Amino acid sequence: MTFLELAEKVLHEHVQPLTANEIWQKAVEKGYDKQLNSQGKTTWQTLYAQIYVSVKDTHKSPFSVTETRPKRFYLKKQKGKVIIDPVDEQGATDSPIIETPAAFHIAYLEKELHPFITYYAYLFQRCYTKTINHSKSTKKTFGEWVHPDMVGCIYPIDDWKNEVLEFSSAIGNVSVRILSFELKRELNFSNIRESFFQTVSNSSWANEAYLAAADISRDDEFMSELTRLSSSFGIGVIRIDTGDPNSTEIILPARLRDNLDWETINKLSMNRDFSEFLKRIKTDLTSREIRREKYDTIYEAEELMVKFNQKK
Repeated sequence: MTFLELAEKVLHEHVQPLTANEIWQKAVEKGYDKQLNSQGKTTWQTLYAQIYVSVKDTHKSPFSVTETRPKRFYLKKQKGKVIIDPVDEQGATDSPIIETPAAFHIAYLEKELHPFITYYAYLFQRCYTKTINHSKSTKKTFGEWVHPDMVGCIYPIDDWKNEVLEFSSAIGNVSVRILSFELKRELNFSNIRESFFQTVSNSSWANEAYLAAADISRDDEFMSELTRLSSSFGIGVIRIDTGDPNSTEIILPARLRDNLDWETINKLSMNRDFSEFLKRIKTDLTSREIRREKYDTIYEAEELMVKFNQKK
């Protein structure tokens, strides 16, 4: 059974909208998880990712999604049978009630968005992130824009067989991808150029570089300029959804760079967090075991929303 077949089976039997977490819990209760054609250690996270990716393809996906928070899924073919509680549409009592970013964007700090990127990167990109504390640098002579806000690594360990890893290591060609992230609370005409070129300066050394924000202007002229800048410099753009972390998405893709900028990496190693990040990658590759606790903490989606609301 595939992950999407599992989700379809659960939704078909229950004939009511369910969150991704509820789908997984009911699948485990009925033992469907044991029928999955997967031996991975994080099967429930794979299920989450596949459902959310599938529903974005509105033409081919068998799933529909509610507008509630958190989002709930149901089968298109059962649309006339499912009942969506109108109270839940406004925010169910057992779910966090989240305001729109525009209503509180000045009430939180950029660093409070970091856990959302950690969650998204891990769930949807299989990327382990590390926050870079700028105050841990030993030198201050490289100008204003040097450090990225966050970095991440995508390993081949989970997917490659041991003999393939051994061979790739022997020829010095382990397929590790390094990502770099610059985070902003908002992106609009007033800060787009400064934010964008800060990202170019801080993150373009990596295989993939991203500019992420919770409140991105939807103005047509602004989006045209953002798209132009992204295309010109290969910087991807991520829209963070603090109301539903699973709806965070890459709205403009990053250009994959085959080679890392080693001179900049050497410069960045003056920062203790970044230096430890490099050591951790080497250790995990050597041991062939990723130590999740050595990277940024990955919270559940519901926990993320509650924590964010409490800090507002």
